[in-house]
Amino acid sequence: MRISDFLSTANVFPRLQVSDKEEAIRTLSASIALRTPGTSAETLFQAVMDRERIMSTGVGKGLAIPHGKVNGLETSQMAFARLVDPIDYGSIDQAPVSLVFLVVGPDSQSSQHIRLLSRISRLMNNDAFRNALSACGTAEEILAHFRQEELQMG
Repeated sequence: MRISDFLSTANVFPRLQVSDKEEAIRTLSASIALRTPGTSAETLFQAVMDRERIMSTGVGKGLAIPHGKVNGLETSQMAFARLVDPIDYGSIDQAPVSLVFLVVGPDSQSSQHIRLLSRISRLMNNDAFRNALSACGTAEEILAHFRQEELQMG
């Protein structure tokens, strides 16, 4: 399972301008809803915000991985954004967030959901990889960077 298999140019935002966590989550939820028939952006947003209220998904090093489970989804869905201006996210290291992965999955697939979150964490924990994302100017370049890194990871 590769993160790049869940991403496309339609759900990768190389320069997303948002003012806060909720706007980032709402924007990425809407991008997923557009490609997921029968699922509303508001349903996705609420599922992710319900999880966010339990504990911030700002995991440190400028990264947040908001996620949630949604009844009615058939497969996991993902969106990624590199923010123009870092936002306060209530991260564990108190640092602002500039990279956001949104992951939503079916209620019935907890193990896949956990594997995806783990894979994102492992990939994004690589400082060189994370820093190189900053040099990517387009969604295509970001996707190519993810694919190349995942091939090297195996």
